[in-house]
Amino acid sequence: MASAAEQLAANMNLGAFQKATELHKRIWFTLIALLIYRLGTYIPIPGINVSAFAHVFEGQSKGYLGMFNMFSGGAVQRMAVFALNVMPYISASIIVQLMQTTYPPWDKLRKEGGEAGRKQLNQYTRYLTVLLAIVQSVGIGVGLSNTPGIVDHPDVFFVISTTVTLTGGTMFLMWLGEQVTARGVGNGVSLIIFAGIVARLPTGLWQMLQDARLDPSKSFEIVGFLILAVGVILFIVFMERAQRRLLIVYPKRQVGNRMMGGENSFLPLKINVSGVIPPIFASSLLLLPATAMGFLATAKLPDWAQWLPTAVGQVQHGKPLFIGLYGALIIFFCFFYTSVVFNPEDTAENLRKYGGNLPGIRPGKRTAEYIEYVLTRLTLIGAVYVALVCLLPEVLSGSSGNYALGGTSILIVVSVTMDTVAQIQSHLLAHQYEGLIRKSKLRGGRGR
Repeated sequence: MASAAEQLAANMNLGAFQKATELHKRIWFTLIALLIYRLGTYIPIPGINVSAFAHVFEGQSKGYLGMFNMFSGGAVQRMAVFALNVMPYISASIIVQLMQTTYPPWDKLRKEGGEAGRKQLNQYTRYLTVLLAIVQSVGIGVGLSNTPGIVDHPDVFFVISTTVTLTGGTMFLMWLGEQVTARGVGNGVSLIIFAGIVARLPTGLWQMLQDARLDPSKSFEIVGFLILAVGVILFIVFMERAQRRLLIVYPKRQVGNRMMGGENSFLPLKINVSGVIPPIFASSLLLLPATAMGFLATAKLPDWAQWLPTAVGQVQHGKPLFIGLYGALIIFFCFFYTSVVFNPEDTAENLRKYGGNLPGIRPGKRTAEYIEYVLTRLTLIGAVYVALVCLLPEVLSGSSGNYALGGTSILIVVSVTMDTVAQIQSHLLAHQYEGLIRKSKLRGGRGR
């Protein structure tokens, strides 16, 4: 039998959406914020020759810069003020979360600090974001200055202005993402990356059509690739909605003259608890440290640093080392992020407090061990699924450079779309509940 929430969700229609004025405001706020972000990807940093940089970019578009350009929505190709995107923020989040598991004061702050502790950790993440953005901006500024023909006046002032501009762009996007999360719909940082990828999709499709027009023999290959992309999308939807339900039994108890409880419920465990975080984290770790080195590789390097271009080239898109590192990082972050967002001990303790238990398993420690046992195996399946989706197009396409249609971008687009739609449905459901409560109060008032 369907629950009350499921019945309300089944009855949602266009009329319910039109009445949800608060949801309209949130959607408009999100769209305006994403529009501002897209406009910023077309504003170049001061002092740069855009056409000369575009020519240099074409020569490196199939390496790190190409994938970084995909995540930034083309901002790197135009060397815009949002060229760093939110990648420094993501890298800072990785470091802070890793520190929470290894640095006891931060772990205590996370577990016992409550809302104040969470805000303090977020503040540490912002400080670290500024530091990482400054380091990367300086590297980019120096690399651009050392590349002939790109900068009009390559001097210290250009490096300083580039550092301030790129760091300011990253901080603005971090703030904009937080505002979207609080006042819009969906996760703000994920939606910014989503908008950048979607903006590159038409370019990716047009590139494939041009390849087919110039070389008709590639037509069947392109059709096969598109069929594979549709299959991957369906597979992602299936796996993202899949879950393991653990039966929870609540015993009956007498309260006064009435018998309470006795109902059963389920503890849903998703196969992919971490969502799109692992590929984003893995990409940021592989992309950001090499971004500055990619620019410096075109400049004159001292004798002791001549190995840098060769080292960077071995970890390029489509290379075996890149594929191996990318897959290993995805699997690691699937397990790591799942352990951060889901604590079996807390879940078991909450079940014990409310009298719930898993059939045949003792409450407390044994319940926590069983939940962790199930969750570990689900996470293994989810990690393999995410790695396959992200690496299959990498293996098939090699170094084609069409990142907009790659497995990582498809996974991010589909997952973020599903999460945003789910949040919209939650707002509609809450609006319907509020309407029912108001109606019941009016009927109660008439009854008096």
